[in-house]
Amino acid sequence: MEFSIKSGGPERIRSGCIIIGVFEPRKLSAAGASLDRASRGHLTAALKRGDMEGKAGTTLMLHQVPRVSAARVLLVGLGREREFDDGKYRSAVTKAIAALKQTGVTDAVLCLSAGVKQRDVAWRAAQAAIAASDAFYRFDRMKSKREQARGVRHLTLLVGERNELKAGQTGLKQGAAIAHGMSLAKDLGNLPGNVCTPAYLADAARTLAKQYKLGVQVLERKDMEKLGMGSLLSVARGSDEPPKLIVLKYEGGPRGLKPYALVGKGVTFDTGGISLKPAPEMDEMKFDMCGAASVLGTLRAVAELKLPINVIGIVPATENMPGGSATKPGDIVTSMSGLTVEILNTDAEGRLILCDALTYAERFEPQAVVDIATLTGACVIALGHVASGLFANDDGLAQELLAAGQTTHDRAWHLPLWDDYQEQLKSNFADFANIGGRPAGSVTAACFLARFTKKFKWAHLDIAGVAWKSGAAKGATGRPVPLLTQYLIDQAAKS
Repeated sequence: MEFSIKSGGPERIRSGCIIIGVFEPRKLSAAGASLDRASRGHLTAALKRGDMEGKAGTTLMLHQVPRVSAARVLLVGLGREREFDDGKYRSAVTKAIAALKQTGVTDAVLCLSAGVKQRDVAWRAAQAAIAASDAFYRFDRMKSKREQARGVRHLTLLVGERNELKAGQTGLKQGAAIAHGMSLAKDLGNLPGNVCTPAYLADAARTLAKQYKLGVQVLERKDMEKLGMGSLLSVARGSDEPPKLIVLKYEGGPRGLKPYALVGKGVTFDTGGISLKPAPEMDEMKFDMCGAASVLGTLRAVAELKLPINVIGIVPATENMPGGSATKPGDIVTSMSGLTVEILNTDAEGRLILCDALTYAERFEPQAVVDIATLTGACVIALGHVASGLFANDDGLAQELLAAGQTTHDRAWHLPLWDDYQEQLKSNFADFANIGGRPAGSVTAACFLARFTKKFKWAHLDIAGVAWKSGAAKGATGRPVPLLTQYLIDQAAKS
């Protein structure tokens, strides 16, 4: 989807459709009132007939409105004005794009850029681009016959004043870049495990590096053996697919400026290994590399925006399969850090590949490290499918990530990382175990990772509940690309 921004009266804009907001009960937005005056009460008449109340999520299409240049006018319900907030704004954009998918409209003008309190035009433009792209997204590349894509291909954001154009353009640019990063992350997450293997992820990283002139390095099994990555390699033992450690480098800042590091879990299919998962919904375990996908998506967004910072993306990629050579419960492995781990459950594999990747990140002397992983079902139980679980060894870093999540409506919730929980990881035979039992499972998983982050500021995002949707809408969401990109935009603004 392409985006642009204009100012001026909505009645003079030529397009396939112009999108107007209606507050409950039957109150037109400022742009809607302007159109109503131009049409001599045509919109008001439709509302008075009871065709629309303005309830959130409802839509009404009007055709050939008198003295309006657009071929159609789409009224979108916004709910009560005093309750109109960030989420309802995004939802209104989503509903509008979904409604237009049922028509022949390919270009539209959005006039929903007012009404969200305490949000400027740049925010509204960015969020419109993200929400519209998300609504337009479809994944059909694996189907033998693809249906002709319907819906808006060009969306223009209309602002009231010319002095808002510059800020709106900045917001659109950021929103479009985030949307492109989300689309890449969703594409990778939606691909089946027999296509999106560790080698495929490595090739995707190389393609991204070539497109945006990034540095790229792919470590093979022998390289990991030399580095002593016994923890990561233990997960790969049961698979015929060779593991990869993918390193991407974006250098938009001055040489010598310490980078920010993103570390993404890349388990391209997770059977649970010897601790085999139940069969129902195991197909969804192709999404267990959504942390890795979010790293690639964020780096694409950062490179597209040409942010003046340095960013390192690190992706440990492997399958987790049962087999004659697979790691067994009770096995003890030595991590790259030298710490030994007793593997009590081979389905707690994400932390085993991340810990070696986190140790590897030390060599870049990062300003901060954020790891992203579909790590625990316990986080889904705790937070559902609304917020990512956030853990950190630095409160300042945690607050920056929380703020970025609030800005983009890609929210996280700060959970404890107290030493009290470390007791659950005790082992009689190794330095510690890879699981701590059922209580506080997402916390003990983060506590495990924290043992490998003593040398830098670090945060962990458990995205198990937000990275994909199940049911009829099954598919990857592209989260937390918006949160991560906004965090890096904010850091770039400080430099």
